[in-house]
Amino acid sequence: MLDTDQVLGPHTTALIGVDGGRYPAGNSVLVRGDRATAIIDPSTSLRLRDDLADLAPVDMVVLTHAHEDHLAGVHLFPGASVHIHEHDVQGARSIDGLMEMYGMSPEAERSFREIIVRDFSYVPRADATGFADGEVIDLGGVTITPVHLPGHTRGHTGMLIEPDGVFVTGDIDLSAFGPYYGDEWSSLDDFERSLARAREIDARWYVTFHHKGVIDGRDAYLEAIDAFTAVIAHREENMVAFADEPRSIEDFVAHRFVYRPHVTLPFVDTVELRSARMSIERLVARGRLAEVQPGRWQAAPA
Repeated sequence: MLDTDQVLGPHTTALIGVDGGRYPAGNSVLVRGDRATAIIDPSTSLRLRDDLADLAPVDMVVLTHAHEDHLAGVHLFPGASVHIHEHDVQGARSIDGLMEMYGMSPEAERSFREIIVRDFSYVPRADATGFADGEVIDLGGVTITPVHLPGHTRGHTGMLIEPDGVFVTGDIDLSAFGPYYGDEWSSLDDFERSLARAREIDARWYVTFHHKGVIDGRDAYLEAIDAFTAVIAHREENMVAFADEPRSIEDFVAHRFVYRPHVTLPFVDTVELRSARMSIERLVARGRLAEVQPGRWQAAPA
């Protein structure tokens, strides 16, 4: 066991990734039962462990959703069964299915396919099976209960581990970056509803895939999830302030309300476009923005 690993109960250990789980790394969770052992979201960091074989024979890989960084360690457990929410199962079964979920431009897709295989060791698992919300995974003496939290992807799911009192939040990562809802299979409205549901989960420990890692206690979790949720409103307030004159969708994309200007990943413009469209629609419906010319929006008078 590495010094960075954190034992959260008699069955549960958080395997903290490189640089605290910062992307492209992540924090995985090992759950040992009397009958089976599962690993949740095997990250790129597992490839660097020289004690991987000693952790336990892993019988099941359980995924919070289908994104490249969460699938990156699946290839390390070829004999384990793979389990993911039924809405995201196609992303585990084939790279074509995964790319459909992202919905990138053809040029960005070509580039990102190479990255997924080269840097994230993507291996398709045609045998991956889908679970539903609340469908308990019983490992013997410990259970993993999926809590469907869509928005990031259609099948994004948190994992409640009992009796250890651990809630794995997936990519509700509680970072300063805030919620990500820029894929073809993302939804801002669903994400907000999921944040409200996730906020009600009562646990002893909360584990994010990136950044925060292990959060000790509900009070600290509530503070973190409220700050994370507030990023959405902050982005939209910035959009209203930016629209002090008529702005096109291209103007919103170029200004960057999700990513910082220095980020040059191939999918950034597509993410900004989708995120801006979702927020503009909401802001118009709320009377905060008005379409003053075809395809151009301005802040509505106070």
